[in-house]
Amino acid sequence: MKLINQQVMEGERALFQAHDLQIENSTFQNGESPLKHGHHLKIDHTLFKWKYPLWYSDDISVTQSTLKAGAHAGIWYTTHLTMDHVMIEDTKTFRHAGDLKLSHLTMSDAKETLWWCHDVQLDHVTATGDYFGKNCENVVVNDLQLSGNYAFDGGRNIEVHNSTFQTHDAFWNCENVTVYDSTLIGEYLAWNSKNITFINCWIESEQGLCYVDHLTMKNCALVNTNLAFEYCSEIDAEITTTIDSVKNPVNGRIKAPAIGEVIFDDPAIQASQTQIQTRRQSA
Repeated sequence: MKLINQQVMEGERALFQAHDLQIENSTFQNGESPLKHGHHLKIDHTLFKWKYPLWYSDDISVTQSTLKAGAHAGIWYTTHLTMDHVMIEDTKTFRHAGDLKLSHLTMSDAKETLWWCHDVQLDHVTATGDYFGKNCENVVVNDLQLSGNYAFDGGRNIEVHNSTFQTHDAFWNCENVTVYDSTLIGEYLAWNSKNITFINCWIESEQGLCYVDHLTMKNCALVNTNLAFEYCSEIDAEITTTIDSVKNPVNGRIKAPAIGEVIFDDPAIQASQTQIQTRRQSA
């Protein structure tokens, strides 16, 4: 591979269609799309200061580098990308990209980031911003620290481990999501979704977990959560804490130490179709 070291590159498409390059200790500034249509690139300790640095690229490795606040919409339509120990400061960074291995990333302004991406691995990632992960497919997450609303809206085939979500309306309109050993804080969790599983999770969610088809919860804390499970079907929920209230579940089983109030006020819902078990009563 040809080495580019300690260079400052300017102008639009500074290294257009670059390939088989190792870029180190360098800066891209004052020019859009510097590495557009690049392939087989290894990038280390490099700064990107301008828009669209890696579009339509393939086989890219980026380590110990920074996408500054001016590197808007940085990585679109790119495949086979590995990033490790990278700081990303701007919005809309990943779109329509695939085979992404992202580890030890900090995304300080991750609004509308990671949209329509597939085959994604996130490991030790910190992100702040709304609408993270929209319409992504085949995602495996470990240690994601996410602060921002509407996370993973419309996602499919998502597996999450050891993560923390501070997010309003997470996992809406999703299908095939499993979350292990994680903390989720925010209103209206997982509405209008299908095949959602939480295992060993701590959840605080006002009116969370409604309109879910096939909801499974194992050994989960569910605190400060009222009107839960409304219009949910095929529920199998084992909760370790008191649930404030449950409203109009369609069918299934709910087990908890106690439930403050169980509400069946929709004549179309047959209460007998849901087995509710508490220490004080069994209905």
